[in-house]
Amino acid sequence: MTYAVCQEDIDAFHRDGAIPLRRVVSATDLQRLGDAIEEDIRNPSPFYHGYESDEGRFHGNLRLWEFNDCFRDICLQSDLPAIAQALFAAKKINLLYDQLFVKEASMSQRTRWHNDQPYWPIRGFQVLSIWIALDQTTADNGRVEFIRGSHLWNRWFQPEVFGKTNAVSTYERNPDYEDIPDIESDRDNYDIVSWDLSPGDVYVFHGMTVHGAGGNLTSTRRRRGYTVRYTGDDVVYDVRKGISRPLLCDELQQGGPLDSDRYPVIAFKE
Repeated sequence: MTYAVCQEDIDAFHRDGAIPLRRVVSATDLQRLGDAIEEDIRNPSPFYHGYESDEGRFHGNLRLWEFNDCFRDICLQSDLPAIAQALFAAKKINLLYDQLFVKEASMSQRTRWHNDQPYWPIRGFQVLSIWIALDQTTADNGRVEFIRGSHLWNRWFQPEVFGKTNAVSTYERNPDYEDIPDIESDRDNYDIVSWDLSPGDVYVFHGMTVHGAGGNLTSTRRRRGYTVRYTGDDVVYDVRKGISRPLLCDELQQGGPLDSDRYPVIAFKE
């Protein structure tokens, strides 16, 4: 491991639910990731969910690691699993999945406010995402914003469709979930935080942290974000209403561990 998480990072993550970490991904890996992203844009793997509209062009995809060696190496053999393990002090880390978000220049649509875990067929607290910046990421081109401490609210917000993607038409309503408030119209009443990132920096945020992102309002700069999701010791498989269908796995049992080819164990300590 070449990147060491310090106690200050651990404390801030557990308190705030989102932190930036600087210079996590090397220039060599950034170049490889950039090449792999261009290849996926040219020839998308099966879970592509991008679109083009009068609001601009967005390229999204998930489970890329299953089809491309570069994405696989980043998910399984980089510093990212060890960062997740250190933040949770976990004995075991599983890869959940990876996801790509490319907002091209002048892609004006916001990413709406949401928390992630209601979309996923899992239950447990040790869940996080690591969002890698491949471009200079600022408020102008769509940096991610977080509501500080919202991972501790224990509020599960109903999944909704993002934009005009072809991923899914609707998400099944879950009676145990609530509709998310209109945060964007009431920003002053929330503790919203964000950070500019340079290429190789990352956001790390909890699966229950409420977050969103602005559109890319620049005419010349892309905003490429590649995200890897990991789980820790207490996470089990949990199928319920409202989850994302591409994440279902027939070989897993309700309430059982995620350990499988789909959700491999990466790091383990006795």
